[in-house]
Amino acid sequence: MYFGEKLKSERKKKGWSQDELAEKLFVSRQSVSKWENGQNYPGIDIIIKVSDLFGVTIDELLRSDEELTEKVIRDSRQPAYPNLKFTFDSLFLIGAVLLLVKIVFILLNKFTSLDFAFFGGSFFWNFGPLILMIGAGIGSEMVKGKYKEV
Repeated sequence: MYFGEKLKSERKKKGWSQDELAEKLFVSRQSVSKWENGQNYPGIDIIIKVSDLFGVTIDELLRSDEELTEKVIRDSRQPAYPNLKFTFDSLFLIGAVLLLVKIVFILLNKFTSLDFAFFGGSFFWNFGPLILMIGAGIGSEMVKGKYKEV
């Protein structure tokens, strides 16, 4: 039996409407309806409340639906290096901004009488954004798939 079917049958055993169950779980009636129809799944906090309300084990609720089990496992993962990922993402954005600034300066120099000079040397402006974006992209990708061992 899938989670939605189990939820619906337990709710009907108690004689509750979807509105009444939603009120007890502090969610909307539409959420309960989507769970019962298998269109969506609740988070682990709601699964615990459902378990308590109906007197069934969490194991019964999770093992009844493989897709729900996978969702709970996926949601419980925590990145191993969130600060490092943030740093790489920030460096990537800095590189993108530098590239954008370079393009704007080149266009302004070409189409106006203004003459903007690139401070910092041509190597920085020609390769700096590229190096930042590629290096940060590789670093971000390396730490993205790493999760804390539980």
